[in-house]
Amino acid sequence: MKRCNAFTLLEILIAMAIFSMIGLASHSVLMTVLDSDKISTERSAHLQALQRAMLFLERDLMQAVARPVRINGESSDQVLQGGANLLESTADGLALVRSGWHNPQLMLPRSTLQAVGYRLYDGQLQRLYGNYPDNIIGFEPKIKTLLEDIEDFQVLFVANRNQPSRELEWNDSYQGTVLPKAIAIEIQSQHFGLIRREFLLTSTGGENAPE
Repeated sequence: MKRCNAFTLLEILIAMAIFSMIGLASHSVLMTVLDSDKISTERSAHLQALQRAMLFLERDLMQAVARPVRINGESSDQVLQGGANLLESTADGLALVRSGWHNPQLMLPRSTLQAVGYRLYDGQLQRLYGNYPDNIIGFEPKIKTLLEDIEDFQVLFVANRNQPSRELEWNDSYQGTVLPKAIAIEIQSQHFGLIRREFLLTSTGGENAPE
């Protein structure tokens, strides 16, 4: 009688158990890699958004001009305003006029000046702007969301332009007919924690600042 060479039931069960363990381990590794890739992609997107927001802030502040800011269409001699609840912000707000807004050969019916504002609203850092530096009463600004998941937004000022840079005295609000010496922006983000940037404004009001 010929003997049949085949796997026994026990050997088959052991082989199935081994392959199942390998499969579970491979699945766990794959899910870990996919989760890590997702987290990395999300952090990269948050970082890019933060860099764009800082670029907007730097561009606007370095090109700030000593020109009165109108809020809700009301005339004022204040060239820059900042403080709590400004522009309906749930934290600090900031309003100013900047130069350098591209209008090649004056093709559009507007100047190269632009009124801009920043505020914290519904957990978002928003940039408010319009087509004209002097907006009428009832004007609804355009809103661009720069950052989300923001817990706090603070703006600090150095009002005295003659104050030595090594001895800056920061104030939490500002209204003036000249630009402050410096502005500090503090953003409390759920993703990056506390972020602080300081900007030294030019005495010419940003007229010679680069684009």
